[in-house]
Amino acid sequence: MRETRPVTIFCDIDGTLVKHGSPFVATQPNFRMELLPGTLEKLEEWDRKGYNIILTTGRRESMRKVTEKQLSEVGIIYDTLIMGIKGGKRVLINDRKPNGSKNYASAINLTRNEGINNIKIK
Repeated sequence: MRETRPVTIFCDIDGTLVKHGSPFVATQPNFRMELLPGTLEKLEEWDRKGYNIILTTGRRESMRKVTEKQLSEVGIIYDTLIMGIKGGKRVLINDRKPNGSKNYASAINLTRNEGINNIKIK
């Protein structure tokens, strides 16, 4: 049976969707993010497929308005923005459906500033 529920993608911002720069400079109101190759195309593909796009960032919650403005200026679309998760190790913990052995959680680690253009979600 084919899964009909939407895929949820948790995606970091700096170094994944846009070029990672100095944390101080990136939080300035007039800073313009530099998109990594394929970012908009991949986000639009996921959006067309009905995926739930959750952006994550280590930026402080107090930088929400600035970050939302920066994302909007470069055309990055998303459903939810989670802020303040810092730069340490990130672990996703998820359950399996009863009587099932299929894993519904996975992780993809990229080299910083490589971009998401070659990511395939199954």
